[in-house]
Formats: sequence, C-alpha cells, structure tokens
Amino acid sequence: MSRPHRIGALAANPSFATLRRSFDVYYGDPAHEARMVALYARFLRPGGLAFDIGAHVGDRVGAFRKLGARVVALEPQPLCMRVLEVLYGADPDVTLVRAACGAREGVVALHVNSANPTVTTASSDFVAAAGGAPGWEGQSWDRTVEASMTTLDALIAEHGVPAFVKIDVEGFEADVLAGLSQPLPALSFEFTTIQRDVSYRCLEWLAALGAYRFNLSLGESHALDEWMSREDMAARIAALPHGANSGDVYCVLDN
Repeated sequence: MSRPHRIGALAANPSFATLRRSFDVYYGDPAHEARMVALYARFLRPGGLAFDIGAHVGDRVGAFRKLGARVVALEPQPLCMRVLEVLYGADPDVTLVRAACGAREGVVALHVNSANPTVTTASSDFVAAAGGAPGWEGQSWDRTVEASMTTLDALIAEHGVPAFVKIDVEGFEADVLAGLSQPLPALSFEFTTIQRDVSYRCLEWLAALGAYRFNLSLGESHALDEWMSREDMAARIAALPHGANSGDVYCVLDN
C-alpha cells in the first residue's frame, strides 16, 4: 500500500479520530509538502542524517526521506508512534524512538491534550501560558503520563552527528537544547508568542555553543525571511503580534 493510501486508511480509522486535523494539515496539501521539501533541501543532502524531535504524525520524516536523508524520529505519544510505525516502520533508513528529549536522560511527565494531541507537552509552563490566552481557548490538558526521556547528546553518541535537527515540542525546546553540548551544522526550533522567553533561552544557548545565524519561518509557510544575529532575532520575535502564534527559528552555524 502506498503512503497516501496508508494515510487515508489512518484518517478513516476511528482510533485516530483526534489526529484527523493533523492528517489534513500536514498531508492534505501537495503544495505545502513541496514547500517543506524545498526548505529542508537547504540543509540536507542525500545520505545525510536528520533528527526529528517531536515527530508527531511524521510529515517532516516524509520530507527528509524525499531528500534521501536518514532519519531518527522521536515521539513519546503512543498514538502518534502507531502512526509513525504504519507510515515509516518498514523503512530501513528511519529509526523510530518512542521517547521525549530533554536536558537529561530519565523519565518526564507528559501533559496530554486528548482532544488535540498536537499540543501535548512536557512543559507545565506551556500549559499555564496557554490557559486563557487568545487563540488557545478550549484547549484542555486532561491527563498526565510518564515517558522515557533521552538527550540530543545521547542520540548523537548512538546515531552520529546530524546535518539537521528539527525540534517541535510545545514549549520544551529550551530543555531539549540544554541536552546538547556541541554545535551542530543546522537546526530549527519552534517558537510561540505565548512563550517568547523559551525562544530567547534557545537563542542564548545556541549562541554559547557556536557562531550561529538565525532566520524565521512563520506558521506552516516554510518561507524564510533574512539571516540575522541572535540579538536581531530576539528583537524580531519580541516584535511579532500575538496573532502570529507560532513558527520556527532556523539556525545555521557559520563556517
């Protein structure tokens, strides 16, 4: 069965009803996928290694594989991992790891949003910031489960140094970077306007690791702005209106 047919079967399965919006957003628009692949082609070459931290339903895994990259994909949510296993479990160039990523190895409490698993998080601060914030009305983190947690350093020790790392973990991004002790060629981390302080912490950590340049992509546009310094990127994020909501900061190490 082809990947589009497998996605269609998953979307039609009542067991995955809470992920149907994710299937529509991340797999339902060929133009969206083409923009995503074109963006990641700036950072990945065939045979290169990519880490997908917070793989969710695996759209980035798919983009990385289209570019011929090998992928290590982390996802702590059992429902999402079942999707990843269906879509990519037979691919020898994809390694699936059911774990969160953070500052140290061990276990972490996941705050689960059963109705909207996309925003399940290991950050209690994220849950608090979303409470009552415009645009986040009706979101409920209704239960907590424990998940295994690894670090970027541990993943590098096991799988090698990645050419690119994508980090999208709902307010836990700075904790993920705190588990990294060496500069990497390129990476991205998600930001939100309800937790700009997390982005500032990410920028500071990366600037301490190496001479990075930074760029911004709003929402799911997969369009970059201009490359800038850490200070300018912090100011750019600070100036965003609340309605910008989220996006990704791209980081490239200067040679």
